Amino acid sequence: MIHDSHPVADGMTLRPVTLADAGSLAEALTRSRAYMRPWEPLRPDEFYTPQGQTQRLTGLLADRDAGRAMPWVLVDAEDRAVGSFTLASIVLGPFRSSPLGYWVDVEQAGRGLATAAVARICDLARDGLGLHRIDAGTLVDNAASQRVLAKCGFEQFGTAPRYLHINGEWRDHRLFQRILHDGPPC
Repeated sequence: MIHDSHPVADGMTLRPVTLADAGSLAEALTRSRAYMRPWEPLRPDEFYTPQGQTQRLTGLLADRDAGRAMPWVLVDAEDRAVGSFTLASIVLGPFRSSPLGYWVDVEQAGRGLATAAVARICDLARDGLGLHRIDAGTLVDNAASQRVLAKCGFEQFGTAPRYLHINGEWRDHRLFQRILHDGPPC
């Protein structure tokens, strides 16, 4: 289930990322670079190349294989990357929690794809990984991402001053969480 492909919208599929996605992700990230700049850390030019994405994905896949992460890619009907969604720093045991990070290609923004994918990931995290909770942080002025989280049942639980170094400075974030179930740890 967690390693299957999941349709999330007409012609759009959420599936586990592979190293073969490096080139397509580099293209989408390059296309979206200026659009995402206000919401992202400063990144070296290498990050936006197939080699940079291969290096990033190699680390993510090692974390996935060790049970510390679950990275997905959102692809169109031609299997081109149009977004990325990652549960990272997964903690099991009595905590059973993970932060979620995501982005959608500038050419696909505003179509509800992030909302559909996040909703599906919440189901997969609960049913496939046995997680109890997912959290996410957004810049205080990132209203679009906050709408995605609200539509998917996340609740704001705090604000973290100077939380992440984004676009060249330490920026405050709103913190959100979604409790996926109240049963005992799996």
